[in-house]
Amino acid sequence: MDMVLQALADPSRRTVLEILRDHPATAGELADALPIARPGVSRHLRVLREAGLVDVRAEAQRRIYSLRPEALVEVDEWLEGYRALWQNRLDALHTEIARGKVARGEKAGQ
Repeated sequence: MDMVLQALADPSRRTVLEILRDHPATAGELADALPIARPGVSRHLRVLREAGLVDVRAEAQRRIYSLRPEALVEVDEWLEGYRALWQNRLDALHTEIARGKVARGEKAGQ
């Protein structure tokens, strides 16, 4: 999971993943979408491959990159505990807001 989190720490790599979330893309298409030189894009793609976040396949002279969402499962599971923590706090806040409205004579839900 550490390699995935380190890969996600870079904004350019997150941009690549956002593009690949919608559709596979060539290295050239990804490079066109980023404000960095092509060698930098290649380095980012290597980091993403090594972290297991993207797959690459050869198609004639082109390399087609696609997202591997399975690599994010472990991160999602780790985050689940934090989501539960925030959901409990938001539920408690909602309860307090509803109590305040009832105390003021307002209808809950308005």
